[in-house]
Amino acid sequence: MEQANVYYAFMLTLIAGLSTGIGSLLAMVVKRTNTRLLSFALGLSAGVMIYVSFVDIFPKAQDALSQIYGSKMGAAYTAIAFFAGIFVIALIDKLVPAVENPHEYKNIESLSELQNNDRKAKKIMRMGMITAIVIGIHNFPEGIATFISALQDPEMGFAIAVAVAIHNIPEGVAVAIPIYIATSSKMKAFTWSALSGLAEPIGALLAYLILMPFISDAVLGIVFASVAGIMVYISIDELLPAAREWGKHHISIWGMIVGMIIMSCAIIALA
Repeated sequence: MEQANVYYAFMLTLIAGLSTGIGSLLAMVVKRTNTRLLSFALGLSAGVMIYVSFVDIFPKAQDALSQIYGSKMGAAYTAIAFFAGIFVIALIDKLVPAVENPHEYKNIESLSELQNNDRKAKKIMRMGMITAIVIGIHNFPEGIATFISALQDPEMGFAIAVAVAIHNIPEGVAVAIPIYIATSSKMKAFTWSALSGLAEPIGALLAYLILMPFISDAVLGIVFASVAGIMVYISIDELLPAAREWGKHHISIWGMIVGMIIMSCAIIALA
């Protein structure tokens, strides 16, 4: 494995993770949530994830496993790995209380209403810190997925990193606002938000240190199928419902369609 590819994959994962910091910066300067833009962006992210999962990642995983185990068993192992990815990310969501789940997106106005209640400062601070930790837990498998994908296929890794970065921005808002309200410190808000995103490059680093010695076509096929499952679950369970909640139904749908169009054009251009 060329070192340049490793550096590229790690850099993509780092950028995707630190996009939570972009969310915190937006939270500090924006007075109102642009619900239409947020709805469109979340829909676009979901479109990219769903399209690349079913059109690019899943077929590559099945091809790799079919060459090793034959068509029938290759297809079976691909399906098992796909649903295993769904199960893992669903289990993480299940273990996280909804009130502290970073995918339960909050708007800037509703959180800002708490700013005048000093008695709740400690509780608000705790909410922000726990949200940061929870986001780290969610981002860990996403970091592994982005890193491994970019390592094997730089173009596909770039698409995944962009989609992950877009959906990490509102998570940065969810961390930054409570901490800013509790401490009145923009630096602390930004720091906690950015740190929560570091779980992704940490996941990439561990994937490199632990998985790389065992990387083979079979392992890559299983990882790719699991990545597809993770991204489909995130899109269906988190991104699309949040996008529809923030804006009119058709805004999120058009965002998803535009995301799919962008991804299809990218795949065709790079073919």
